[in-house]
Amino acid sequence: MTVGLEDVVLVLNGNYEPLHVCTVRRALGLLLSEKAHMVMNGRGHIRTVRTRVPVPSIIRLRYIVRRPYPQVKLTRREIFRRDNYTCQYCGRKSSRLTIDHVIPRERGGQTVWTNVVTACPECNQRKGNRTPQEAHMRLLRKPAPPPNTALYRFQRYLDLHREWQPYLEGW
Repeated sequence: MTVGLEDVVLVLNGNYEPLHVCTVRRALGLLLSEKAHMVMNGRGHIRTVRTRVPVPSIIRLRYIVRRPYPQVKLTRREIFRRDNYTCQYCGRKSSRLTIDHVIPRERGGQTVWTNVVTACPECNQRKGNRTPQEAHMRLLRKPAPPPNTALYRFQRYLDLHREWQPYLEGW
């Protein structure tokens, strides 16, 4: 397996809380400046002129960074991900999903986690500018914000980096 400097590395806070993902290049900079230490080397080595440098998979900062707890941003991609790419009215999985406001915007409905769901174009058209009750349609799940856990935030990386999972669980 070849390792590139743009591959990703999990960065842990001083208390092992998952902070974010950075590139191998940035992780090596943190390691060489002694701001972090390697928790796991799962990728081999990079050869330099004089030495071999281990490529980290997970690094931990030597100090604790105080920061506000990150929130999952309300974006189209996150709405689709929360709803598992499934129409919340008929249950069909589709690549042509749309975003539907449960309480239409014209009636004061806002674009917030509790008022937006994914819908196939057919269900969205059928519902129109009405509430689900008026359209005689039922939601499969009540819309809510997605879980704000490290496992949810970094889930897209777990297919390639299974070794990260123990560090993401419980946060």
